[in-house]
Amino acid sequence: MESLELNPDRLFPVEPSIREVARELYEIVKDLPIISPHGHVEPRLLLDNAAFPNASELFLRYDHYVFRLLNAAGVDLNGIGVGKVAMTKPREAWRVFCQHWHLFDGTASGYWLTHVFVTLFGIDEEPNTQNADVLYDRIGARLAEADFRPRALFNSFPIAFLATTDDPLDSLEDHAALAKLTSQGELGGRIAPTWRPDVYVNGRKPEFRERVEALTASVGGAPDNLGDYLRAMRESRSRFIARGAVSADFGVAQPAALDLDDRELAGLLKVLVSGEGSDAQADAFEAAMLTRFAQMSLEDGLVMTVHPGVFRNHSTAAFNHFGADTGHDIPVATEYTRSLRPLLERYGHEPDLHLVLFTLDETVYSREIAPLAGYYPSVYIGAPWWFIDAPDSILRFHAATTETAGFSRLSGFIDDTRAFLSIPARHDMNRRLDAAFLARYVCEGRLPLSSAKYWIHRLNDEQPREIFKLH
Repeated sequence: MESLELNPDRLFPVEPSIREVARELYEIVKDLPIISPHGHVEPRLLLDNAAFPNASELFLRYDHYVFRLLNAAGVDLNGIGVGKVAMTKPREAWRVFCQHWHLFDGTASGYWLTHVFVTLFGIDEEPNTQNADVLYDRIGARLAEADFRPRALFNSFPIAFLATTDDPLDSLEDHAALAKLTSQGELGGRIAPTWRPDVYVNGRKPEFRERVEALTASVGGAPDNLGDYLRAMRESRSRFIARGAVSADFGVAQPAALDLDDRELAGLLKVLVSGEGSDAQADAFEAAMLTRFAQMSLEDGLVMTVHPGVFRNHSTAAFNHFGADTGHDIPVATEYTRSLRPLLERYGHEPDLHLVLFTLDETVYSREIAPLAGYYPSVYIGAPWWFIDAPDSILRFHAATTETAGFSRLSGFIDDTRAFLSIPARHDMNRRLDAAFLARYVCEGRLPLSSAKYWIHRLNDEQPREIFKLH
């Protein structure tokens, strides 16, 4: 039976002299509190503070990193209980996962799962068909313990700041209750909502009219009236800020921007709300609104994070059966330099605008994002995200951006996860990779050790606090 263990030098360079420097740098940051300014943990998880039900609900049901590979191997996801399909046999689902454990060898998912199994459950053997039931019961026993409730884990990780992702019309009552728990000392860190307006902006979505009607109704306005629409957006943002929000997130297909006047924008809104708009008009409206949101961010201070480049719901059959966010979103090529120029022409030199640009297209880092961030005061480089938040990808990211933009334009790590237990694993992985990259620069004579010590701490603490305005 193969053992499951964490090598203390994992992810560090193999060459002994560089590895020694990496160890020294990692020691500086390994115990820092976690700053997580973009993610998808549900606030009710911490508010309800209920015990996690079982291993399969915890590790399989909501983790698209896991079940997309199971699907690729021919596993019937109906038996796992993915998306809209109920998980009726969690133990059997866990057996299927353990049987296919080696699918995750070499993947970031396998790395994070190993970290969680070892550090939180004391598991010291690889999952397999023979030990599946034993591990299922062992995990279940641990889940029943009081110190494994979500709030206790939040404090023990420890998390200093955690951002959720929320609908503009969310009541934010859960966040109000969480803020009270923080003030009472039950939660050691701050939890904040993030304003995410995609479905109110994207005229291609079938629910666009319904959502715009609800949005404008919240201020007593009409859905096809631009003034009411923009006023409702601003009031929603103000409500989020009152509940501690520091950023607004935009999941656009492409990071396009247009600078349209009120007349042009009002015409697009009217035709899209009528249901008669074309795809081109929908794209133009979304691009124009991205520029308007930059204006709003200058007014109210919300950081803008832009997450483009995903072909959502690539498999129609899977979407119809399982629903969205069930493993079949696929990256596409992204272009920033021309597409974002109208926004940057107007607001790129505004230092009070913090615009954090992400990508799933690695070629964009050296060609576009690093040069943009290395010139415009408003632009910052978002950390590797989703398909590329993995060890080799992160090292490639540093190599692609550092020589052009240095370290000062980096956002700091973004875990972007729904998998609550994986947050420490992901941040520890990134800290080790920061140490590995900086150690190489030190040993190549490209950076003094004192500077590497400065930057590794700054990248994991001061810089994300400053860029995300965590005052």
